[in-house]
Amino acid sequence: MPTLPFSATAFHEGAQSLIALTRELAARGWTPATSSNFSLRLDARHALITLSGRDKGRLTEADFMVVDARGHAVASEHRPSAETLLHVRLYQRHPEVGCVLHTHSHNQTVASRLWARAGRVRLQGYELIKAFAGQHTHEAEIELPVLPNSQDMDELAAQAEAAIRAEVPGYLIDGHGLYAWGPDLATARRHLEAFEFLLGVELDLRRLGATA
Repeated sequence: MPTLPFSATAFHEGAQSLIALTRELAARGWTPATSSNFSLRLDARHALITLSGRDKGRLTEADFMVVDARGHAVASEHRPSAETLLHVRLYQRHPEVGCVLHTHSHNQTVASRLWARAGRVRLQGYELIKAFAGQHTHEAEIELPVLPNSQDMDELAAQAEAAIRAEVPGYLIDGHGLYAWGPDLATARRHLEAFEFLLGVELDLRRLGATA
């Protein structure tokens, strides 16, 4: 067997961690119709990522692959999904990022359409803002970017890089869903859940006519 350029143990452990998470998120309805993708940094040059078109509620280790810093397949005949570039650009530009989670929940998709023209969702006054790394008070104001969708991944990645702010570990894509990240899986998951909750509250307030 040829020597792999990455740790087989890290691959196994990372895949098992993501499998457990994706089954839970699929059960919540956040990954409909084989959508969404998830990745973990393995080392400075490699990331583990889900294969395209797989049911995220039924993943096995065979549904993952490894890509390099340019998003190219490593030790695999599988072709990386187009959105792999959005993951690896985060790992390239932000060494502190260790996990990227991308979901398509109902709340995220509706919010992305509603705030697409504004280009951002303003969040302030919520206790749960303290769920985001570096935020210590509900009085903080953060703005979640909403990017226009594009099938050109280079263009979309460039838009994301221009919009990303250190204090906001995520962005929405119009008509698409949410990208959230953190230094590890647990933190990325916390950020994902916090965004999901806050977007749901903002949408409910809109329905109740409580916001402009």
